[in-house]
Amino acid sequence: MKLLHIDSAITGDQSVSRQLTARAVAAWQATHPGTQVEHLDLAKNTPPHLSADALGFRTGQDATTEIQRQENALSEQLVSQFLAADVIVIGAPLYNFTIPTQLKAWIDRVAQAGRTFTYTEQGPKGLAGGKTVIVAITRGGVYSTSEAGRAMEHQESYLQTVFGFFGITDVRFVRAEGVAMGPDAKAQALSTAEGELRAHTGVAANQAVVAQVA
Repeated sequence: MKLLHIDSAITGDQSVSRQLTARAVAAWQATHPGTQVEHLDLAKNTPPHLSADALGFRTGQDATTEIQRQENALSEQLVSQFLAADVIVIGAPLYNFTIPTQLKAWIDRVAQAGRTFTYTEQGPKGLAGGKTVIVAITRGGVYSTSEAGRAMEHQESYLQTVFGFFGITDVRFVRAEGVAMGPDAKAQALSTAEGELRAHTGVAANQAVVAQVA
């Protein structure tokens, strides 16, 4: 089994989402021995945002310049890495009501017609089904408990939509909300997230999990 561990937070060791993804990966390995893990740090290795030179893979046209060849090679590398993974663990902090641009740049590279989705006479069809995606959602405030809050966030709702578009139906969210609302609120958020994390990875309540933050 292959697990792709993706971090996108730009705050390094201070990142709550990085702490949660590290624990999620360790928990998955504890319940699925032999899992091979590959780490992709999008804050350190951010794919360039899409440009005209990067659109060749979408149109099926052959690259005619060295820049186009480099862009296509990067897109191929990222989509192949994604498709090879059985499990994807993603850290997705809330930045200005949505996901980090680093994570969006990665999604734009793996959203490829003919690879992760296709169009049919009945509409779009996902081609990347059968995977498990675990997303560590972190938020400074609380958004999930009110209609107004849910309308403001374009983080969890977007990720649920895009992975569903790829044909992935097993998308599990670990939420840590209110981490910027004081020490008590942060402690409660982490405790709640820990419970969700264990439930999503199959770790027993009394089973120790040791994680190394990447």
